[in-house]
Amino acid sequence: MTTRSRGGIVRSPFARRPTNGGEVLASFLLQRLAPHKAHVLAIVLLQLVQIAATLLLPTINAKIVDDGLVAGNSDVILRLGTWMLVLTVVQVLAAVVAGYLGAVVAMKVGRGLRRELFDKMHSLPDQDVAAFGPASLVVRTTNDVLQLQNITVLVFSMLVAAPVMGIGGVILAVQQDVAMSWIVFAIIPVLLAIMLLIVRKLVPLYREGQGLVDRMNSVIREQILGTAVIRAFVRQPMEMRRFETANEALTTNNLRSARIVAAMLPLVMIVVNLSSAGVVWLGGHRIVAGQMQLGALTAFIAYIMQILLAIMMAMYVLSTAPRATVSAERVTEVLATESEHVLSERAAEMGTAVGPCPGLCFDNVSFAYPGAEARVLDGVTFTALPGTTTAVIGATGSGKSTVVTLVPRLLDPSSGTISLNGRDTATIPLATLRRKIAVVPQESWFFRGTIAENLRLSHPSATDAQLWHALETAQAADFVAQLPDGMDTALSQGGANFSGGQRQRLSIARAILRPASVYVFDDSFSALDTVTEARLRDALEPELANAIVLIVAQRVNTIVSADQILVIDEGRLVAHGTHHELLDSSEVYREIVASQLETESA
Repeated sequence: MTTRSRGGIVRSPFARRPTNGGEVLASFLLQRLAPHKAHVLAIVLLQLVQIAATLLLPTINAKIVDDGLVAGNSDVILRLGTWMLVLTVVQVLAAVVAGYLGAVVAMKVGRGLRRELFDKMHSLPDQDVAAFGPASLVVRTTNDVLQLQNITVLVFSMLVAAPVMGIGGVILAVQQDVAMSWIVFAIIPVLLAIMLLIVRKLVPLYREGQGLVDRMNSVIREQILGTAVIRAFVRQPMEMRRFETANEALTTNNLRSARIVAAMLPLVMIVVNLSSAGVVWLGGHRIVAGQMQLGALTAFIAYIMQILLAIMMAMYVLSTAPRATVSAERVTEVLATESEHVLSERAAEMGTAVGPCPGLCFDNVSFAYPGAEARVLDGVTFTALPGTTTAVIGATGSGKSTVVTLVPRLLDPSSGTISLNGRDTATIPLATLRRKIAVVPQESWFFRGTIAENLRLSHPSATDAQLWHALETAQAADFVAQLPDGMDTALSQGGANFSGGQRQRLSIARAILRPASVYVFDDSFSALDTVTEARLRDALEPELANAIVLIVAQRVNTIVSADQILVIDEGRLVAHGTHHELLDSSEVYREIVASQLETESA
């Protein structure tokens, strides 16, 4: 997906998709761990202390066997045994503290990532939100961040320790007996080959799996939001099949990756057990021949096991890394997408001056969704003056809602200029622009909370008197006053515990509560009866007398008194004027009026 906004800016949420997942994960972790340098350094030092203690224990044990048990020297056993006890305590304490610090850093990294993703989602243009999809954004903020938290913990607990333990084990094993060290160098390539093969198999499966999680989340979300429609048309069996298809695909993917991970341990244990048997067999012959001491054999076996443990830890981390790599790619895709604020600043730098326009002016504005074959709007030009009402009407899908969506820059035009009071809206900071505009959207959406809390979304410092005044203007005061808790009545998510007409009136009250230069009503009267709508229009007129008012409507009765009516047909402005002027000059408008008269008479 690529979107071209004013000023020739090109953006794509997927344009920066990384090509090398391993590099992305490594650079991602380094970047995220940079603010925690002190903790990271402490963890590394504690891990080194722990591994040093772990590596010294077999050597001390070998001396106890050879110089104490075999020689019958109890003083050596007691002295070296005390050192082993001290090293064990140090090892445990270092491991516990390192594990705790690692978990703390991982949780802080996860918290920061979730905050960044949440902030980024609120700053993305609508096109990019739609491109990612709400379900995918939820998964990226939760599941993908969790995967990155987990890999951070594993890096601190295993990946730091594994190479030090492996290299140290090899060196100390060779010191115990050079002749048997070939076993170490024989098994390491075998284990590395197994590890690389498993990782190569897992990466594509995990990438596919995260996409299937997105799909599952999307299906569940749609079915929950569309429960009423599904039940009304008795489509439960079809939706169950759709869910089962997504569920089966995800299950199959997880089983395939789980089988590969499950095969890792048996393969490793075969190599471990064969190498241990080989060490015991060869070591026994060398002890009998007097070429090796019993303590050296026990230490050699211990170091072999430590080497294998190090490789197993590395394999476990690397078997988990593919999923984290995919998650890092998906999180990076979102964070690397330019926010609308960045695009606004760049557009301001590249924007050109426009001529004086005493109001809201569209100058040859066109808009097309990314990848669409046809434009939604094509060359729309009009001027809306302060103190006037401009109505937009047209057939369903003609592009009339897109016209008003462009005003607060929820979308950016593909070409042309939109100006407000002589200034290109692309050069106005988004926060400043949107404070000048109050919007009543098609869908009256409310958040969980009281009526008063939802109304104050537009004007946080509004007094109760101002709230009641807005409710009275929006013809909502009567039904709110009759509620047991009045404005303190709780709204469910989306306002589902109120009727469509009540939600529309509350949405209008929320919009007019905030003083603005432009008021946009996007099909905001459709759920109201004609009497309530007439009272509402009469009440709004003095309140919005000095503002620019844009109304998108389906019903002609709603806009008959507008100062100008824009007739949109297939994305083009085919006529504009008053109701009576359009009856005389526009065939499209006459058809719309005639169709509604026929419907009313029927």
